[in-house]
Amino acid sequence: MRGQFITLEGSEGAGKTTNLGFINDYLVNAGLEVLQTREPGGTPLSENIREILLGHEYDGMSPDTELLLVFAARAEHLNNKIIPALEQGVTVLCDRFTDATYAYQGAGRGIPTEKIAILENWVQGTLRPDLTIFLDLPVETGMKRAGERSEPDRFEKEQIEFFERVRQGYLERTRKEPGRYRVVDASVSLEEVRQQLHKVLDEFI
Repeated sequence: MRGQFITLEGSEGAGKTTNLGFINDYLVNAGLEVLQTREPGGTPLSENIREILLGHEYDGMSPDTELLLVFAARAEHLNNKIIPALEQGVTVLCDRFTDATYAYQGAGRGIPTEKIAILENWVQGTLRPDLTIFLDLPVETGMKRAGERSEPDRFEKEQIEFFERVRQGYLERTRKEPGRYRVVDASVSLEEVRQQLHKVLDEFI
């Protein structure tokens, strides 16, 4: 029996890292074997690509180069980690996946969705997440939170207009695929966020 594929999405400051462990623990306590991973990353090669994408050494990188690197990391991640786990019946919990590509490289950078879809179908085939949780909050709130936690990476140094486009890109996808997406209000307290997550996961399990 194939495992379930769950992805967690959200823009800067939405609390993905904070809540990923909570979701992982919930699934484990429900009796599931869970593999927690992230994108870009998840394998040694993909983690090296992540450093290129998030670091400042190549700040002038073209959007097309960025897109191709994202999918190169994803192809490695899928073939060497995600797909083998799913085939063994393991539940995979991934911090970001292809929805992030549509939001950041598509809505944010302005790359046509048709280009992204070609790579999505090539790299993933028919594989899509079974559940995608989107942690949503106003961009200004998220940027304030992100600015308090660490030195900004290459994406976090973008202007606020970029992140407004990213957020709208995510919200558009939630409207198009309401069966897969669950939107969680991440602007409230951590306890309230986790109450929402608990309800989403209860319904999914």
